[in-house]
Amino acid sequence: MTLGHASASASASASAPPPGIPIDPVKPSARPSPPDLEHVLPSSARGTRLRSVPRRLRRTAGPLLLALWQVFSATGVLHPDVLASPGTIAGAGSGLIAGGTLPSAMAVSLQRVAAGLLLGGVAGTALALVSGLSRLGEDLVDATVLMLRTVPWVGLIPLFIIWLGIGEAPKVALIALGVAFHLYLDVYAGIRGVDAQLIEAGQSLGLSRWAMVRHVVLPGALPGAMTGLRYSLATAWLALVFGESVNADAGIGFLMNQARDFFRTDVIVVCLVVYAFLGLAADAIVRTLERPLLQWRPTFTGQ
Repeated sequence: MTLGHASASASASASAPPPGIPIDPVKPSARPSPPDLEHVLPSSARGTRLRSVPRRLRRTAGPLLLALWQVFSATGVLHPDVLASPGTIAGAGSGLIAGGTLPSAMAVSLQRVAAGLLLGGVAGTALALVSGLSRLGEDLVDATVLMLRTVPWVGLIPLFIIWLGIGEAPKVALIALGVAFHLYLDVYAGIRGVDAQLIEAGQSLGLSRWAMVRHVVLPGALPGAMTGLRYSLATAWLALVFGESVNADAGIGFLMNQARDFFRTDVIVVCLVVYAFLGLAADAIVRTLERPLLQWRPTFTGQ
């Protein structure tokens, strides 16, 4: 008998029951059935179902909402005092543009934003330079600015009216205050975020302090300054809404207050759309400026 035959017979004898014990064969039907498994789709697969919808069909979601809005308004489900129909809003906007009311109001609001942005931008940038470029300036300025920043600037409207009257000054001051805090924080963070190795390299090359600030510090802080400018513009339009709601006699906020008194929801929506359009236009201008100013900095542009 070979070695293979011996191992085969040994394994057979090990698996066979001992003699004298009856064999109870297990019927196939008596075997336990496997548990039912629930088919679980990963989250990525659920998103794939939505992506499988044609893109042209997905882009019709917005027009469909407008169509539903128009249908609800035409059938009386949506009362005009609650919200005017899209057609009525478009007609109101066309009438305001043709009559010259909306362009003149936009011009007044733009002047207020420009004045507040200029004053707040100069103040915020100057304070950030003083605080960011020297430790003495940081000790004198940073804590004070951060303390004032915790005060809700919208809550200062009554004080501005008492101090500056009800003319243009409190509106411009409110915009400037909101702009200055954003620019200060981002420019200061940009200055202090400059790579220390670049500073050491400039010192090794013998750059003076002014040359170091001009050629190393300020270009390094420019990305943070541009981000702060975008935040500042958004805050400026928000402050304009608050400022023009207080004793304004011209501007987009004045149109909204008049429309509120006469329950003209169509004019209110037109003014809100104008606010949104102006905010998007200002943000687009800053993004356009970022391309030539920050072209030296290679960044991730998305995949």
